Amino acid sequence: MKILKTITVFFLMLVVSPIFAQVGVIANTSEYKAHADGWLVNLEEARLLSLKTGKPIMANFTGSDWCGWCKKLKFEVFDKDEFKKWAEKNVVLLELDFPKKFQLPENIKQQNAGLQQAFQVTGYPTIWVFNLGKDDKGQYTIESLGKTGYVNGVAAFTDGVDAMIKQAKEKKK
Repeated sequence: MKILKTITVFFLMLVVSPIFAQVGVIANTSEYKAHADGWLVNLEEARLLSLKTGKPIMANFTGSDWCGWCKKLKFEVFDKDEFKKWAEKNVVLLELDFPKKFQLPENIKQQNAGLQQAFQVTGYPTIWVFNLGKDDKGQYTIESLGKTGYVNGVAAFTDGVDAMIKQAKEKKK
């Protein structure tokens, strides 16, 4: 089942990768920033940082200005110093926002929609942890480590993500 999901996500990324190439994933993100320090909004930047550091990407699919559970997760987990210290050591943070009260730059909007489709996100918040690579043809490849949603408290949240990362490392052995 998990392999099927990985294959499905990989296939969908092959479909949406050309969109990223056409819109220029890195272009013009300087005017748009994540809602919290330490979070990126650009998939390619997150991929490059992930490769450089060896840390997986933790993507937060959120409705920052309308989703009550997203706001609660941000307040109770992501805004806490304990989480920020943990994240700096363990993951590359990627915010994928779907706001209602403001417009995202078009390239970010398309990127987020493509990833929402690729990961089959139907509710918010949804947090995916994954490794992202590129094949010889420049198409994204995804190794999904797991997903979660709202979890109350920093320790409970980070323990869950740590378990995903640990399980993936053990499978590679």
